[in-house]
Formats: sequence, structure tokens, C-alpha cells
Amino acid sequence: MCATASPTAAPLDGVTVLALEHAVAAPFASRQLADLGARVIKIERPGVGDFARGYDQTVHGMSSFFVWANRGKESLTLDLKHPRAAEIVRQLLGQADVLIQNLAPGATRRMGLDFDALHADFPGLIVCDISGYGDQGPYRDKKAYDLLIQAAAGLISVTGTEAEPSRAGISIADIAAGMYAYSGILSALLARARTGKGQRVEITMLEALGEWMSYPLNFAHYGGTPPARTGLAHPAIAPYGQYRTGDGGSVIFGLQNDREWQCFCREVLGNAALAADERFATNLQRVANRDALDAEIGAYLAHMTRDQLIERLDRGGIANAPLNDMHEVWAHPQFAARDRWREVATPAGPVQALLPPATLSRAPACMGSVPALGEHSAQILGALGVSDAQMDALRAERAI
Repeated sequence: MCATASPTAAPLDGVTVLALEHAVAAPFASRQLADLGARVIKIERPGVGDFARGYDQTVHGMSSFFVWANRGKESLTLDLKHPRAAEIVRQLLGQADVLIQNLAPGATRRMGLDFDALHADFPGLIVCDISGYGDQGPYRDKKAYDLLIQAAAGLISVTGTEAEPSRAGISIADIAAGMYAYSGILSALLARARTGKGQRVEITMLEALGEWMSYPLNFAHYGGTPPARTGLAHPAIAPYGQYRTGDGGSVIFGLQNDREWQCFCREVLGNAALAADERFATNLQRVANRDALDAEIGAYLAHMTRDQLIERLDRGGIANAPLNDMHEVWAHPQFAARDRWREVATPAGPVQALLPPATLSRAPACMGSVPALGEHSAQILGALGVSDAQMDALRAERAI
């Protein structure tokens, strides 16, 4: 339930999500539902919880991954292998609109929590399954982690330099899967509003990232060769990429046409005559003579600071951005000017978090608290009719 003051109810107010989730993909999807006002009940393993809680201890002793992907949820500890767990889960499903899970391949099917097993008893329930490769095909039982899917989907093959491929610096396969799970669940909720029927939403990490790889896939399949790895440079445009200034700063900029090249020489480098140099007069010539071009530009930039270069690029209408580190991104003036930071409560004290990118004018994001492990167990189980004595027995058996 969203506590944020709003002129209207949160978009998903009244929607309950049961989450059998860990790591990043499913938690990121369900957190976005929580930001829209859904009640998200996160089932965690007693004693240890979601293993993402232990990824690091950088946020006041908490995991940066967990804090990011789990605000606004209720934490219920429950050993799903305990004899009473199935009864508790089914009671919760009777009140739920969505079940989301990214457990090991086949785990929910073995527990009778797959869509086919649940649909007869819970016809309105939406079941979202997130996996690496799906439940069909030769890879269905294969484990999948973000780095492995980056490799399998070909992202690593087109990322990095000519000499060395590289992974993306964030969990991009998990994030892609989480985004499609989130939008798929919203679509299924809209469909249920018309039909009254729930449905299965299946997301695979390979297919999510495969969609994002469609440009290089088309380029390679129909063109015969894959896009070259060029680091921060552009394979078909010059100048385009990272350029260093005399104070050690780095700026990314790129020119789109010969007109901009002439403006760049005049306004940024202060040498209009360079635009007519036959080695650089057209983009094709600049790409063919990229090393000489970069050396020429570098000689001018060696006498500038990063801020001076950015000011000249802006004055000349040349698209650019500083190559920011994480501290500079945190302090980005645009986030401050647009009031994008909010305080979020956690078991270790308040932290700052960015608002979700989609800004709804009449429904501010809920931005709920990050739960402690098992923080809501007694409240949730009590609402199901579990007595204090029964809860004590479940604790003694390490079931909760």
C-alpha cells in the first residue's frame, strides 16, 4: 500500500504480488510494481533471506543490490520445503493478483506452483516466470547468470575494444528481463480487467537481451560481418568518442555531419582552416584518417580543461557529455534541478534513491521502505489466522 500523498490512488493500489524471488531480475520487476502502489510480499529463506542481501555491505552495511531492488516490499520468511509451507502459500495466493518467481529451473513446478497447477483454483491469478532460457528446448535446465547471458546473447562479442571483449558494467541481462517482466505483468493486469482471467507471463533472460541485440544481429546476419568492437569510438563516424583534455579530464563528443565538422574546427579548436584539410574534409576521409585526426584534435585539447572544452562544444552546438564517474553522477546537477532524489527508509537508517524514470503527474512513486529479513512475518501470518503459539512452533522448527 502506497503511503505517498497523491491526488489519486496509486495506479496499482489494491494489487497484491507474491514474490518467490532472489538476485536481480524478479526483484527489480516487483519493486517497480511496489513503486506503483502494489503490495509485494517477498518470501525469503529463514535465517539468510534473498542471497542478494549478501552481495556486498556498502550501503550502511547492507547490499547495494538489495537496497536498490527491494524497497516497498514486505518480507516473509518461509521455508518452502516445510510441511506447512504449501498451505501458507496457497492461502496467500488466494489473496494475490500476481505470482512472480525466478527460482531454479523447474522448482515451482515441483512444488505445484506453476501456472497450469494453479489456474483451476486461482483463475484470476497472473503467474510470471523468469528464467535464463525458458522451460522448453535444450537449454531449459541450464543455469543462467547475468554474465553468462551477456555471453550467450552476443553482447560481450560486440562490447569492448578490438583487442579485448568486455562485459557491460551493470547486470544488463537481469535488468532487461526485469523490465519485460514488469511490462508483461502490467499487460496481463489490463487483459484481466477485460476478461477476468489470469494468464502466464514467461520471460527468459536470453530472449530479453536478444531483443536488445537486434541491431547487431540484423547487421551481422544480413550484412555478413558483425559490428566491430571499437571501444568508445564509432566505427563509421569521426570524430566520435572519448577525448582527453590537458587537466586529465575526459569528454565524449561526436559530430553528425560535415557542417558540424566545420563548426567544430572554428568554434572549438579555433582553427577554421583545418576543416578544409583534404584528409578530414568529409566524414569518409576523417574515418579513413582517424589516427591522424585524433592526433590533430588531441594537440589542441591538451591546452584546455574539461570544463573549457564542454563550454566550447556547447557554444558550437556539438553534442557532448563528460565521462562521469559514479560520484559525479550522484552529484549530477540535472538530478538536483529536477528534484529526482528521495529518502528511503531501511533497517540501517535512511538512504537516498532516485525516483523511477516514468513520472506520472497524478501519482507520485511510492518509494517504500527496504524490509529487514522477516520483518513482516508475524503480521502476514497473523492475518492468515496463524496463532502466536503456532508461529512460535514454526520458528522453533526454523520454518519461518
